[in-house]
Amino acid sequence: MNLSTTYLNLKLRTPLVVSASPLSEEIDSIKQMEDAGASAVVLYSIFEEQLRSERIELAKSLEQGTESFAEALSYFPEPEEFHLGPGEYLKHVLRAKSAISIPIIASLNASGSIGDWTRYARHIQEAGADAIELNIYSIPTDPNLSAAAIEQNYIDIVNAVKSEVSIPVAVKLSPFFTNFAFIAKRLDEAGVDGLVLFNRFYQPDIDLEALEVKPNILLSTPMAMRLPLRWIAILYGKLDASLAATSGIHRATDVLKMLMAGADVTMLCSTLLRHGIRQIEIIEREMIAWMQEHEYKSVKQLKGSLSQENCDSPAEFERAQYMRAISHYRPSLA
Repeated sequence: MNLSTTYLNLKLRTPLVVSASPLSEEIDSIKQMEDAGASAVVLYSIFEEQLRSERIELAKSLEQGTESFAEALSYFPEPEEFHLGPGEYLKHVLRAKSAISIPIIASLNASGSIGDWTRYARHIQEAGADAIELNIYSIPTDPNLSAAAIEQNYIDIVNAVKSEVSIPVAVKLSPFFTNFAFIAKRLDEAGVDGLVLFNRFYQPDIDLEALEVKPNILLSTPMAMRLPLRWIAILYGKLDASLAATSGIHRATDVLKMLMAGADVTMLCSTLLRHGIRQIEIIEREMIAWMQEHEYKSVKQLKGSLSQENCDSPAEFERAQYMRAISHYRPSLA
């Protein structure tokens, strides 16, 4: 059984990739991911805000001893001073690369502005990362900001990061665009190596006793996979960029569906937080069992087989599916 796939020009043993999460904060956990069968790991995010707040000290540190990068890392503050700071993140990339043989993808989380923080991408590359996942997490609230301006800002951020590195860059996006196919095409034309669909915006809650707004993180459920599945199926065959599916992928059947839609890889997070890292093994084992039962010999055979491009009824991924779903639904009268 050949489960191999290619993502961001990286040859991977399987399409099972661990997405950015607190699970990757410890090297021992990353080793466990490799042992369980993960084909690549996306590290937890370093945030633009951290890079901007530390830019003065960071710039001094990065300019000293850069001809020998391993030594340059010693200039950064120690972990006890800031656990997720810029210096410690680079050290973590270096340690992870030394500890495992599968690709390490660094996660650079952007708030939507352009500035000196984009230069940090080069130092991520120098630390040994195989690729960068640029997570653009921005919620526009200015009623005078047009859709065109928002989209252009994304392109500008991508260009700024791409200008700093030669390693592949994927962009993790939200689905909230006037025409998602249009921004996907523009990013592809800008040279993005992959699109990760989709980012989950964590919505705030209100504490009725404390009378304050508080964060509220809910792990995904399999229902969340429907949106990325639809858009990956629509985009398959239309872009040069790799397609990564994330959100709601909990079981082997979820992985198989995403591959049939056209995903190159599927990213796992909530299922590992719920069931543990060894869940990767279970998913792979169940994938193989299904493929053997249905006489598939490789992931390549699956990929895109039920995308819009190859579906007998392409309209199912557009309005026709909505019309059929509504007309066939019958509520329970119990």
